[in-house]
Amino acid sequence: MISKIKDFRTGLRSYQYLQDPKQKDLFNRLHLEDRHHNKLRAADVLQITEHSLQSHESRAEEEMIQTFIQKLLMMDYRARYIHAKVISERDRLKQEDNDSSESDIFEDFFENKSLYHEGTIQSDLIHPMDVQMAMLHCADGFLKQLMVTKLSHCQYALPLLVPDPFTQQIEFPLWTFRQINKSWKMRNINNEIISQTEPIYKAETPMVFFFRFGSVSSSKSQLMNSLINEKHNTFFHRNCPGSSRSRLLMDGVVEIAWFCPSGSYDDKFSKCIAFCNLHGDAGDHEKQLQILTEMSSVNVVLLPQLDRNDKHAAKIQNLYKDRKPLICLFTEDESAITELKKGKFKIGLKHRNQSEVSEELRRAIKDYLSESSSTFRLEDVSRHSDIRVDEEDDDDCRRGREAAQKMMSLLEKKDLTEIKESFLPHQGKLWHQWSQMNKELHRPRADETEMDISRKQTEMNKIRQQQHESDINEFMKLFSKEINPDAEHENLFFLKWLAILLDEYTSNDISDLHLKYEEKWAAVVKLKEKHNKLEQLKAEQTELERISEDLQAAAFGLEHIMREIGQIYESCSSVNKNKKDLQVHFSSLPSLAAEMMISGFPLELMDGDAAHVPVIWISAVLDQLIQKLGNQRVFVLSVLGLQSSGKSTMLNAMFGLEFAVSAGRTTRGAFMQLIRVSDEVKTQMNTDYILVVDTEGLRALELAGRSRRHHDNELATFVVGLGNMTLINIFGENPAEMQDILQIVVQAFLRMKKVRLNSSCVFVHQNVSDVTAVEKNMEGRRRLLEKLDEMTKLAAEEEDCYDECFSDIIAFDIENDVKYFSQLWEGSPPMAPPNPKYCENIQHLKKTIEMHASKSHGMMLRDLKDRIKDLWEALLNEQFVFSFRNSLEVATYRKLETEYSKWSWSLRSSMMEIDNKLHNSIENRAIHEVEETDLKRELKKTSEEVKKSISEFFEKDTDKDILINWKTSFEMKINELQENLVRETKRKLNNILQQGDLKTKIDAQRTQHENTLFEKSKEFALNLKNKANDEETLKKEFDLFWERSMNKIISDIQPIKDIDVLRDVKEILRDINKSAPIDHSKQNRDIFSVSGYSDYVKLKKSSGITGALTFAIRSAQEILRLALSKEDEAQIRSLIADVSQQTDTMIQSFNISKMGYNISYIQQITGYITAKLIEHQEGPVQYKFKNEFSMDLVLSICKRVNKKITEQHKLFRDSNDPVIYLEKKREEYYDIFQKYCRGATSTAIFGEIICQKLKEPIEQSVYKKTARDLTDEMRSNCESLNGNRLNLEKHILKFLADNENFSAYMDYINYPRDHFKDFIRDKVSQYITDKFSLSVLPKMKENIKLLQEKIMTAAHQSTEHVQVNNEDVGLWLNSFTQQLSDVLIFSEKDLSGVKHDDVDDFKLLVDVIQKELPAMMTDISSELKTEKLDPKFRPEELLIDYFCQCCWVQCPFCGATCTNTIENHDGDHSVPFHRLDGVNGYYYYDTTDFGIDFCSSVVMSNKSFKSSGQWFPYKEYRRAGGVYAKWSITPDLSDLPYWKWFVCRFQKDLEKYYGKSFQGKGEIPENWRKYTKEHVIDSLDNYYTFMRKRPLILKRLRHFVSQSLSFH
Repeated sequence: MISKIKDFRTGLRSYQYLQDPKQKDLFNRLHLEDRHHNKLRAADVLQITEHSLQSHESRAEEEMIQTFIQKLLMMDYRARYIHAKVISERDRLKQEDNDSSESDIFEDFFENKSLYHEGTIQSDLIHPMDVQMAMLHCADGFLKQLMVTKLSHCQYALPLLVPDPFTQQIEFPLWTFRQINKSWKMRNINNEIISQTEPIYKAETPMVFFFRFGSVSSSKSQLMNSLINEKHNTFFHRNCPGSSRSRLLMDGVVEIAWFCPSGSYDDKFSKCIAFCNLHGDAGDHEKQLQILTEMSSVNVVLLPQLDRNDKHAAKIQNLYKDRKPLICLFTEDESAITELKKGKFKIGLKHRNQSEVSEELRRAIKDYLSESSSTFRLEDVSRHSDIRVDEEDDDDCRRGREAAQKMMSLLEKKDLTEIKESFLPHQGKLWHQWSQMNKELHRPRADETEMDISRKQTEMNKIRQQQHESDINEFMKLFSKEINPDAEHENLFFLKWLAILLDEYTSNDISDLHLKYEEKWAAVVKLKEKHNKLEQLKAEQTELERISEDLQAAAFGLEHIMREIGQIYESCSSVNKNKKDLQVHFSSLPSLAAEMMISGFPLELMDGDAAHVPVIWISAVLDQLIQKLGNQRVFVLSVLGLQSSGKSTMLNAMFGLEFAVSAGRTTRGAFMQLIRVSDEVKTQMNTDYILVVDTEGLRALELAGRSRRHHDNELATFVVGLGNMTLINIFGENPAEMQDILQIVVQAFLRMKKVRLNSSCVFVHQNVSDVTAVEKNMEGRRRLLEKLDEMTKLAAEEEDCYDECFSDIIAFDIENDVKYFSQLWEGSPPMAPPNPKYCENIQHLKKTIEMHASKSHGMMLRDLKDRIKDLWEALLNEQFVFSFRNSLEVATYRKLETEYSKWSWSLRSSMMEIDNKLHNSIENRAIHEVEETDLKRELKKTSEEVKKSISEFFEKDTDKDILINWKTSFEMKINELQENLVRETKRKLNNILQQGDLKTKIDAQRTQHENTLFEKSKEFALNLKNKANDEETLKKEFDLFWERSMNKIISDIQPIKDIDVLRDVKEILRDINKSAPIDHSKQNRDIFSVSGYSDYVKLKKSSGITGALTFAIRSAQEILRLALSKEDEAQIRSLIADVSQQTDTMIQSFNISKMGYNISYIQQITGYITAKLIEHQEGPVQYKFKNEFSMDLVLSICKRVNKKITEQHKLFRDSNDPVIYLEKKREEYYDIFQKYCRGATSTAIFGEIICQKLKEPIEQSVYKKTARDLTDEMRSNCESLNGNRLNLEKHILKFLADNENFSAYMDYINYPRDHFKDFIRDKVSQYITDKFSLSVLPKMKENIKLLQEKIMTAAHQSTEHVQVNNEDVGLWLNSFTQQLSDVLIFSEKDLSGVKHDDVDDFKLLVDVIQKELPAMMTDISSELKTEKLDPKFRPEELLIDYFCQCCWVQCPFCGATCTNTIENHDGDHSVPFHRLDGVNGYYYYDTTDFGIDFCSSVVMSNKSFKSSGQWFPYKEYRRAGGVYAKWSITPDLSDLPYWKWFVCRFQKDLEKYYGKSFQGKGEIPENWRKYTKEHVIDSLDNYYTFMRKRPLILKRLRHFVSQSLSFH
């Protein structure tokens, strides 16, 4: 609507063409001064504005236009009765002093005092008809047509000839009549009632023309109203509310109205008659007079009296001489009707009874018309010269009509029931077959295999191919040719014209078919009452069905053309190829539909004929809509009701829409239409658009005999799920009809509750006789609530839940959410206008919708697209609740998981820094205990930042209303993570503290050797001082000294030996299982590579006779080597994975690189594994493990960790074996030895020793810091590691496909966590290798530089500190080591054996360090190798810790791993795509045939599976309990082609591995073999992109898959 008056005034323009100053003033007062040039558009008035949501009677002048148009759009005939609000004297008097005496007040009666302010007189008020005409003069063609159509609905006279005040031309607005149809009933000569509906512009009817000469005292318009409908002011007259003396725009206007009979005996006229009324003195408007008198059947003139000298006498005389009947009404004559001669009448009006005059006039007109064959046709007015016809004057309108007429010429002489089939083939049989097959595909039978599904998919692809290959008819070619993307205005005219002409073309035939249908239906009903006419009944029902099919075939409108375009698009999209005879590229077609939606045309959402939603087409159109409008927020308003209950009429009245409402044009399927919300109320209503979804009527007669209930339930569930609010329209208070609709909608709302889609609803009772009776309404509400509660219980039983009352399902306010509407018509159609009370009810409902919208969060257009797909997919699968997948909710959850990853990484990263800092302090003996409070204090800053980020995310994200569902649980998860990090770090650091004594002993021993060697070399050097001056002698002396010293150390200490872990394992196993030789080949299998575990188990013994018998049977089965069940196999595999994971954790805790290896570690591992196996056996399993299992498990695990243990022990040996360690430092000792020999001071030597002692701590610090930096870098830059768990899995699958290694695949399938770890290690290793010189080395050098700066800063500050306090070297050393304790493992104890008492020149000490440190740093840089990274702090271990702290539960059917990024998460396990179950070793019961079912398709079927000895339907898989109950497997046919390729590529390997074969039921469908490795790898990219942007939106993926198949 016009949002504010200022919106009308986009810039003042000259309106100089208005010659009359009063007319100028009128347009100015109405704020329309510039609108003759800058026309108002329909879009301006059809938006929701603040004004449109309010009720207005009298308004300020500048608001009159808005009030008028809003009332008119609602079909409130009081639109013409608006008047400006005038400030009266009465208002002023109320504010005066109340102490005036009664005598003063009485005196006022005798004063001639106006109640209105001086200067405000009646003639100054704006005339209502001036408001109407001003609006029409300032409206563009589409708005003018809309206004005139609404005026017709209000049973008002319509402008026929209009003098243009700007150009002075007379305009015939033929275009404005094009959408108006009139219906009437007449009796034929056999007294049978005949119904007739015609476009009014082509209806041929008699026409009676009223005009006046001069000024008359009687109202001509009022007299005409008494002839047509005395209860309604069809023509506005002087006595109407709001009328004033000033009327500026009506002179010369000819209005026309039609009387339409109802076929009853008391009709005023027996046929349809047009009545024309010329306003003003006819003598001043000769052209209008000439045209209308020529075209009329009867002329009626009003004049005061007849005078030969009157200036109009000659004209009257000519009319008198004419053969046409003339009736002269004399306002100053009192005589009754007199026939002066045949066809010439005289009637006096003065002092006459109005009803009597009306009756005389009616009789005269009626008598003559019964004898006359003269007719009037609206279109013929355009033949007259000197008038402007709007259609001809507007080039766009004319071109649009010509283009539409070209198209219509192709339909000439065609059978209407066959037109669609030949002209619109894409939406015919092929589309219906595809739709039916798609439904069958989603609802497989019990005996259907994946082969059958594959065949159907292939058949559907063929149908799409046939659709694509079918020719485009000339009709559609012409349509695509005429649509000009650059001529928006012309396009709109073309589409409007096409709709008008198609409606005209089909209306008669459809009316006839409806009449036949009603007659046949009545005959069938009668025959049903006669039980002996079964054969006849059957024949009549067959005929009824045929007529119903004809009705469906005969419906042909613009919506069918757009449906055809949709199917052309879907067929082209499916094969990704343009049609040869399509003149534009198919990708441009959705843009056309989007433009039409923006322009106000409805778009078909559900094809009512095929009962199918064209999801590909609808999604594409919505994508274009988003591109054109942006991702706007919409409030979806759905409407449900029985057929012909007034749904579309209600929407038309509420929003000014134009949904089809006439009989024979009822809505089929569902349509959606956009209504813009103006900027001023967007915030208030919390939405940018209202999307109205209108539906076909429930319980439609045309569907009688078909699966009506299912269709209705499907439709109701679809639109209720789509709507943020649903209007449930109930016509009257028929209990049976109410029960029908309530049962359907209650079930729909119950389903929405179960899938967590929150909606609201309002019940509208239409056609209620007395809406003012409060008591009656209260009783009605009570009855409705009782009925709703009753229906809720019934629906709850059907949906298998426990809701007791309607308010359990949906928030429902019985007082405010039930509306009672007056009957639509004020009187009896066809002449009755809409009831103003009905319009008031509409306005109140509109306010209720606004209230609900303001409380709702609506949905974004992109989310609407997803919701449509989700709902339709779920409905296709019959079990809606089980099948529904909320893409928006899933997408939001994925987004939340991504944020959770960031929050958790922040906490982990911060804790790593804290861990490193405290670890250094522990090693430096700076702290002796770690408390949780210390760690929490250190983590506090990061923790608060994360909490702030969480709070902002949940409060500000666009999907915050969905996110709120998980806010509490995710806050708890973050708190748990933080607690776990604190707890784990405390445990780890305290372990280091506990190991401290042993480590101190090891370190002290090493330091002792170092310092002893140092002191001895120093002493030896001083002895040699000045004795050996040449280098060669010094070197020889030092080498002799070194050898003696090393021999002494070796004799004192046992060197650290190499280890053989597997030898230790075998010895321990031999001790445990003395009776079992462990080297036997059978017992030496790799437990991680076996395909099954049947060989490893034996059945438990059972107690009692029955138990013994059972055990005997089972023992016999064992001999026959019957396999374990899949559940048992999965349990054992899970046990192995858990044991392997825990073993890794144990080995980490042993800290072998620092503490060395001990055989007790293997004993602990073995003991743990044995305990886990016993615990498992004692659980609810039917088997026990053989000894071989325990041995193979221990050996297999220890083989896996052997390398890690050996490497860590080597690091320990290199660092702690004196010979190895000291040998590394030989050159450093020689250097010091040399300097002592040459007389270096103790200070210089001490400085050099400090530098040498710092070398190893610096290396350790650099490697740790580099590991953390690399981890962060790879989280950002490494393609496979820079996302979440899903991204990592995608890269693993791509890597596996690239390498085609079956063994690696089985490792991934059986032990996904271990495979993930190995993949991360490989990727990190590859990344470091590839980026070593570009990234890794520079990082290390940068960290070295930072440490060098920190060391020198510490040295300088320590020197300053000592000098200020006059202290010794001990204080300097203490200060120096303290400043470095956070970053280096370096303390005073490292120098405890080095004598430094004589060091007193601190400046020299700093100079020496400053000189020696760079050289040492250069040495460190040159020796940098990633192999030296600390095993605990390697990037891969940090990334494994990050990525693998997630859910690892596998699907019980196919083995796919749950993709939730949180370990022990709330809710069900799920994966976006399942595998086919044969990959996991599944096979069909009692066969050796591999299973080839995908979980997501088999759960749609009627098949069953066996678990724990019982059979369960796949549809109810949760009933099997255990892990089955914790999985959410949503029915979906969108499986990844990846696994189809996999079974084809590795068919023989799989058959050998599992001992089963792909045959019989498990035969691989032939079309699976068409997938190539390249295609399936690409499909992974498509899949991941969609999962990231909009999880589970798979249109492109399906398209890609179909392309892959068709391509090959």
